[in-house]
Amino acid sequence: MPIDESATFLPVNIAILTVSDTRDLASDRSGETLAARITASGHRLASREIVRDEPAAIEAVLRRWVADAQVDVGITTGGTGITGRDVTPEAFARVLEKEITGFGELFRMLSYAKIGTSTIQSRAIGGVAGGTYLFALPGSTGAVKDGWDDILRFQLDARHRPCNLVELMPRLQEHLRG
Repeated sequence: MPIDESATFLPVNIAILTVSDTRDLASDRSGETLAARITASGHRLASREIVRDEPAAIEAVLRRWVADAQVDVGITTGGTGITGRDVTPEAFARVLEKEITGFGELFRMLSYAKIGTSTIQSRAIGGVAGGTYLFALPGSTGAVKDGWDDILRFQLDARHRPCNLVELMPRLQEHLRG
């Protein structure tokens, strides 16, 4: 995954949402791990918050991010499993305009190398709404590291070749232009 060092790094504004019935900011290791990786990569942390595993609460945060011009990317951690309280993908489905199916597929492929067939329990998802990228990662610190270190760190770096998501940002809403 080549980085073109002659190109300019463009920091993006990234918001984090931890979806959990039990965590708070003090015990949110996954959110902290993600925040540290985002800032270490040179990006700006636009916000960080926690909501319970409630579809309406998750959807409200996603819609707020989409409406906020200061948020380029939103990443959630948690709620992507298959238990009754895991509802993050359902909230995403109510917000996304376009799903980036390759994100979930690639996440599970990379995860398979580490946790084997247990990866089928992950419903990691990515997409776009209102010109904002949205990604849902599982809630473990390992999953957050995999999603950021192996996928998002590269796709959110304008220097990544042959292509990246940052260079597409100006075109995400071209269907709205007359």
